[in-house]
Amino acid sequence: MDSNFERKLVSALGSDAVLVGEPLSSHTTFKIGGPADYLVRPTTVEQVKCVVDLCREGGVDLHVIGLGSDLLVADAGLRGVVMELSDNFSEIHVDERGLVSAQAGASNASVAQAALEAGLTGYEFASGIPGTVGGAAIMNAGAYGGEFADVALSCACVTREGELREVRAAEADWGYRHSRMDDEGMVVLAVLLKLTPGDRDEIRARMDDLAQRRCAKQPLEMPSAGSTFKRPEGHYAGKLIQDAGLQGVAVGGAEVSRKHAGFVVNTGGATAEDVRGLIGLVRDSVFDESGVLLDPEVRMWGFDR
Repeated sequence: MDSNFERKLVSALGSDAVLVGEPLSSHTTFKIGGPADYLVRPTTVEQVKCVVDLCREGGVDLHVIGLGSDLLVADAGLRGVVMELSDNFSEIHVDERGLVSAQAGASNASVAQAALEAGLTGYEFASGIPGTVGGAAIMNAGAYGGEFADVALSCACVTREGELREVRAAEADWGYRHSRMDDEGMVVLAVLLKLTPGDRDEIRARMDDLAQRRCAKQPLEMPSAGSTFKRPEGHYAGKLIQDAGLQGVAVGGAEVSRKHAGFVVNTGGATAEDVRGLIGLVRDSVFDESGVLLDPEVRMWGFDR
């Protein structure tokens, strides 16, 4: 990578916020992934915009991550810049009108907790989703009958051209694991949610119930990227995988979870190629068995090298 580009990054963000050759296995919930040329951790909107501008002007690839869920990074890593928006970009504000403003790196769990403390209901469904509100906006994250689009008013974003833009809910084109922001390569900076007043005890009970259900059904004790496949219309991915006799099947250190067939887990030392190979095996086998072609929900970066 051009040393002049590195100097510009350091000048814009400070040396502590620019990591060179950082292993992405330390930044993904799968605990898998080779090094990034640069991993940067901005703390202000202007710094985020500066990274976007530098990458565009320098013709450098830019990837944005939050807590690294829903993501598989190639063993060879990623060229260019990985911008991490997590605890470095995670402020949450709640006002008396039931409006919750959260920076993109705030975790879904922390936003749900802030809502609980304010006596606001509507975000309990996301309390156990292992990612950030920025990722939830990009993917229209959903669980247990709720989804991000149900409660979102708008998103503050930076476009590929480096322009600041507010995307209102009516413009976001949210669908199943889909958004306009994703289609157009925007960086989500912050979200504005509208929640409703509720009883704190009832909100807490709902969050506790969902946590218990997740713990009972999902392999939370093992590294994974969350649900591996999108829900096929009229079916459940986990059941199709189970019916194909694939529960417990492994490729290297990657295994179809014995607890929930919809998850591929890292049993220890799995490589990205192990996971990708297992995903391909599952897709082929399920299609042969049922005629349904599963579409991965996990994003796979760096495999085109």
